Amino acid sequence: MTDNISELEMRRKKLLFRGGHRGTKENDILIGRFMDEHLATLTAEQLDTFEALIVDVPDADFFKWATRKEAAPAEYDTDVLHMIQDLSNA
Repeated sequence: MTDNISELEMRRKKLLFRGGHRGTKENDILIGRFMDEHLATLTAEQLDTFEALIVDVPDADFFKWATRKEAAPAEYDTDVLHMIQDLSNA
């Protein structure tokens, strides 16, 4: 159990760094708010989803989806994206 906790913490630290270096200020702000609010409590599955969003998705698409200007494809339309969207509207 301890190994799982430290593995999750290591992933969170990597995602914290990666999420803060997206390339656009707008996305850095959105992702930063999300990480401040939720990163510490995400499950392993949610961390996978978050990592896919910040690694695989181009900045322009991410911003459109996060701000609900465009619908995200089904594979990215997840609870994690919805949490980001809720923060972008707050």
